[in-house]
Amino acid sequence: MNFEEAVIKVKDIPNGKLSQDELLSLYALFKQQSVGDIPAESSRPGVFALKDRYKWDAWKKLDGMSKEQAAEEYVILVEQLLAKYL
Repeated sequence: MNFEEAVIKVKDIPNGKLSQDELLSLYALFKQQSVGDIPAESSRPGVFALKDRYKWDAWKKLDGMSKEQAAEEYVILVEQLLAKYL
């Protein structure tokens, strides 16, 4: 499975099955593959935007990871989640 196929296949997982950590990992790997590192001018969301802050933090942890590596890890994670939940 390649990255584009994984993006489509992850939608097969029923809503409510994925944990917060799994969702954050998927989000961060997707953003790292599609955008790359968080732009330097981007600032961490404030305390009252917790969801955005968690997403930003998850993505920030991947700073320096290549887009190719992010795509590979995304595919591996999707394959694991499909095996776990389907």
